[in-house]
Amino acid sequence: MDRVKKLSQKKRIVIKVGSSTLSFSNGRINLQRIESLATVLTKIHQDNVEVILVTSGAVAVGGGILGIDKKPHNLSEKQALAAIGQAELIRIYQKFFKEYDQVVAQVLLTKDGILNPVRRENACNTLNSLLNMNILPIINENDTVSTRGVEFGNNYILSTSVAVLINADLLIMLSDIEGLYSEDLKKIINATFIPTVTEISPGLEKSARGSKNSFGTGGMTTKLDAVKICFEAGIDTILTNGKEPEIIYDIIKGKEIGTYFISSKT
Repeated sequence: MDRVKKLSQKKRIVIKVGSSTLSFSNGRINLQRIESLATVLTKIHQDNVEVILVTSGAVAVGGGILGIDKKPHNLSEKQALAAIGQAELIRIYQKFFKEYDQVVAQVLLTKDGILNPVRRENACNTLNSLLNMNILPIINENDTVSTRGVEFGNNYILSTSVAVLINADLLIMLSDIEGLYSEDLKKIINATFIPTVTEISPGLEKSARGSKNSFGTGGMTTKLDAVKICFEAGIDTILTNGKEPEIIYDIIKGKEIGTYFISSKT
């Protein structure tokens, strides 16, 4: 496989960034990292690559404003923090993207907005129109109205759904781990790193384990569930650590970074 050639052909990329990447361990938002992310995505977008950002962080930002260090389990409290944090989060993104004259647009989605045929078509048309207007969409789940049964549950599944919705060429999942390992690193220090995956076998799923922080959601099993959806849609996925957003440059150049999940379907 010519990784350099394969990745150089990706012209519509969805980038997923989680709360654990955007915030410190105490839940406070990491402004420097968001600024770096805005810089990287703008430069990639200016290089004739369509970029869609799927971001977490609304609840974490809301918690930071109120001085709350852990995400609440109560749904209404979580939705309240999301309502507080959502406006501030998009304001932060707008501030940093504006420094490069890059216009962004906020798009809030719920699961029924993807599953319902009419709403799905409207969402698809809106995102395509924004991209045609050279605007960078910033997508998050509409936590303030999502309820059990109509929520994605985590932004890994949301990012996958968006990638499928707009026929993306590549999904880059920026997380708090370097990629996929053969065992749980917390238990097996010398676990083997897996740079390339072409099939998600039952054995791979069984051995995959992840970790959570106070504001993040989902472990490796959740990530693999998202990757499987992309596999079925013929979309390649890269999972890597997002603490240095500049790593996205190297990914697009084809460097051996993270775990590259390659779909055999078209």
